[in-house]
Amino acid sequence: MSSVLYDAPGAKARIRHLVLGVATFVVVVAIIGFVIWRLAETGQFTEAKWKIFTFPFVQQTILQAVGATLSAFAVAAAGSLVLGLALAVGRLSDRAWVSTPFHWFTELFRAIPVLILMMMFYYGLPPLLGLKWPPYVAVVVALVLYNGSVLAEVFRAGIEALPKGQREAGVAIGLTKSQVTSIILLPQAVRSMLPVIISQLVVTLKDTALGFIVTYNEILFQAKYFGSQIQYGSPIVPSAIVAGVLYVGMCLILSGLAKLAERQLRRSQRVAGPKKGAPALNAAQDAATTI
Repeated sequence: MSSVLYDAPGAKARIRHLVLGVATFVVVVAIIGFVIWRLAETGQFTEAKWKIFTFPFVQQTILQAVGATLSAFAVAAAGSLVLGLALAVGRLSDRAWVSTPFHWFTELFRAIPVLILMMMFYYGLPPLLGLKWPPYVAVVVALVLYNGSVLAEVFRAGIEALPKGQREAGVAIGLTKSQVTSIILLPQAVRSMLPVIISQLVVTLKDTALGFIVTYNEILFQAKYFGSQIQYGSPIVPSAIVAGVLYVGMCLILSGLAKLAERQLRRSQRVAGPKKGAPALNAAQDAATTI
């Protein structure tokens, strides 16, 4: 028996795959065990190394750092989505004098690393402009410019991937190009590109850790500070473990919320389908009746 794309593995192939799987599992477990053993041998799990995290003031400071991280992420995520939509719409314009500046703006800030943007907005521009702003501003602006430029390409690719008949149907019933984009194309593009959008938002959350370069009081900044405390044995590894666990937890929560939102969108689309037809056509017809 063979499938459409490839031949089904036989008895020897299944045994070979099983052996490779078991061997890979053993190697991975051995590497993890070796790392844990080395950490234990070097005293990274001793009480002296972790004692600093038992103090209420330290725990409160870590919670404040988590709040600072989430605050920067929330504003940067919202700003990136808004900027990405604006840049995508500008790049899709038929007028060259409109699309060209949006194109170069997107390519410029998408090519510059986030760390360089943060340093430029905190150490470079304020002295030139004679201004002074907190590290929070530099972190958020850098994240918005970079991730907004990346999301602009995501939105543009999602819109251009839709069938041309969607746009032609909207124009046929009297909608303008802006109405076709905002009512018909953009909602479908967002739904289809939602996994990519969520992945980029997770990147935005992790990139807040770069704020420690500009002395922004986030999780990594506090982990570096606690890890440098000589009187507690310089707990660099325990501090890194704590910071890593916090970042992993926040990313898992964000991914879970994204999956929940995607499931709700699919469920609402599936329920509305038999009763109202295609969502894009319904939106277009509703908009046409208001013209």
